[in-house]
Amino acid sequence: MSERLGFYFDQTRCTGCKACQIACKDTNDLPVGVLWRRVAEYAGGSWRTHGRTFSPQVFAYYVSMACNHCDDPVCTEVCPTTAMHRDDDGVIVVDEELCVGCRYCEWSCPYSAPQFDADAGHMTKCDLCADERAEGREPACVLACPSRALDWGPIDELRAAHGDIDAVEPLPDGSVVQPNLVIKPHRDAEPVGAGRGSIANPEEV
Repeated sequence: MSERLGFYFDQTRCTGCKACQIACKDTNDLPVGVLWRRVAEYAGGSWRTHGRTFSPQVFAYYVSMACNHCDDPVCTEVCPTTAMHRDDDGVIVVDEELCVGCRYCEWSCPYSAPQFDADAGHMTKCDLCADERAEGREPACVLACPSRALDWGPIDELRAAHGDIDAVEPLPDGSVVQPNLVIKPHRDAEPVGAGRGSIANPEEV
């Protein structure tokens, strides 16, 4: 098996434009209601008192989310037909011929990466743009980002270049599934579990 591939997300550059999300949907011709990459806005804060005056202590930032092709993927463990499996390049993919659409993978994934295509009757998910990579092109989300907040490649190289942070709020603790993801946190990024904010666009993610 080749080196494990993963994503790098520079949160300091993300403006929440959703170009990555749109490019993914367009390139993969995804139906309404199916999003392999989603952009969440996380916001919160409170007021600080200074005697009789108050000042806001607020924060807001964006998180671009997709499948992280985890080292310990729970989606493959719960799949009853082995449709959800790791490909030769380390990327987690769905065998549509074997998938029965039970949605166990969707419910178990902490990132909600597997998405059910109701018309097709089976699960779908990010395969790190296998078709694009086969032609020597970048994954659509990476190529579309106008601020170059996304990158991809062998996860060991990404970690060597950018560190090993793999979670900020509202993402789950990375120790659960060992995601192949590296994040450069926003200056206001909240640590996992802080619970001081909420997703401001829940209907979109």
